[in-house]
Amino acid sequence: MAYNKSKGKQRMSKIEPAVMTLTFATPASDPGVRTQSWIDLSQVVSLVNRRFYRQGLNWAVGGFKVSSLQTGAVNIMKLPNTWIMSNAWEKSMRVWQRMNKEALAETESIRPRFLDFKVFADSDHHLSGAANNLLPVAFGAGGIGNTAKRGEWNYSKIVTPNTVLPGTSIEFEVLATGPSFPGLGASGVNAVSMIEGYASSRGLPDIRDPNTPGDAVDTAGPVPENWMQAIFNEGTDQDNLVVQDMVTENNIAPYPFENGENPLGGVYTDTQYPGGANQLIGLELHDFVNIFASNLTDGVGIQRLKGGNFPCGLLSIDWTPSIDASESNLLLQIDMIPGSHRGYLCEPMTEM
Repeated sequence: MAYNKSKGKQRMSKIEPAVMTLTFATPASDPGVRTQSWIDLSQVVSLVNRRFYRQGLNWAVGGFKVSSLQTGAVNIMKLPNTWIMSNAWEKSMRVWQRMNKEALAETESIRPRFLDFKVFADSDHHLSGAANNLLPVAFGAGGIGNTAKRGEWNYSKIVTPNTVLPGTSIEFEVLATGPSFPGLGASGVNAVSMIEGYASSRGLPDIRDPNTPGDAVDTAGPVPENWMQAIFNEGTDQDNLVVQDMVTENNIAPYPFENGENPLGGVYTDTQYPGGANQLIGLELHDFVNIFASNLTDGVGIQRLKGGNFPCGLLSIDWTPSIDASESNLLLQIDMIPGSHRGYLCEPMTEM
């Protein structure tokens, strides 16, 4: 809602025109073979609308429609929808900005106009590379006519000093999820993990909270250590048992953390952030569906999947034709939602 000063009243903000239905075709997959594809919504809408959208947006999607000539299974995955993902992205972005600012301190005029913090979803996306992101297709006479031509869409790099060879530096690309250093990507560069970097930069929970003295439950005997509690002991051991429960139960975080106790024995020796290297590794499963023979109408099977929000607009599509099917690809449509951000409903990742 905008405010019109001249007329002293509010008026509705105009929603800019933008393409609301995005159509893709995955590569063909053999029966029983999983094919994984990636979509970067900011890259896609930059192409179809011919204007620049940053990746650092939390995109709203109305829903998905998938279609194939064969039966099979479809999974759609996204970055974890957690405060951890939000904070890890913002802290990584701020560090990257600081690195660039210090490097350009004396040469600000060479700053690229379309400089943007862009990350890969996970190590598989990094290995595949930006050149294999799915791009939208258009329908011409007789069916699918062509796929959008690519513009420049380079994923961000960070640079650290090389401690092995002083005087040199090392470049890394950035993964949203999973472990760091998963191997060289398509660009020939290793990668670091936002979530693991964020976890390593933060303090750990107390092992126990509260961290009580061992004699907190000593309220009996001729000289009780916890004599203040013993004053109210009326000849039963009820209060002592209650205090003992308070000391021994529910005083450790309900999630695993480094140096915390492992209920199966020992302690955890590394950070355990969801989506990182050790806990719920990688992407979040957004939705899944199967195209059954009963879904096939005139040889075409169609199913729908739910909408939601997609941090950084990154999503992965898995397509696996059934064992008894023939080689086939998947046609995918994404329904976007109209909104005030240059035609779309989305918010900055800093507000996630």
